[in-house]
Amino acid sequence: MPRLLAIDYGTKRTGLAVTDPLQIIATALETVPTYQLLDYLKRYVVSEPVEAFVVGLPTRLDGTDTDNTPRVKGFVGRLKAAFPDIPVHWHDERFTSAMALQAMIAAGTRKKDRREKGNIDKVSAVIILQSFMESKR
Repeated sequence: MPRLLAIDYGTKRTGLAVTDPLQIIATALETVPTYQLLDYLKRYVVSEPVEAFVVGLPTRLDGTDTDNTPRVKGFVGRLKAAFPDIPVHWHDERFTSAMALQAMIAAGTRKKDRREKGNIDKVSAVIILQSFMESKR
């Protein structure tokens, strides 16, 4: 069974998470420099079948777009062009960075590792993916 792949898109770096082949567990995959993201995804999809992409949609509490929303929507347009046969699902990403930091603290992650923004991006992608999977159950 193909995996789901979540994307926590950022202007500098992007966190990625994937499910296991049975789509039961979400796991952090990688943090990729955003300018290399499409190339990374192209290589990944060749080695692992992907059923769908789940992209975190940045919105404010009132549901309006953030400054990053147009960039994410632009990226999704390029993603759809690069992978026309793989569906893309939007999922609310509000509070995922704060939730990721709290999860890392609860897990006993060292302060040095929590300061590494790439780690927070990966954990945020996991939270987006788990939330998406739970919403589909």
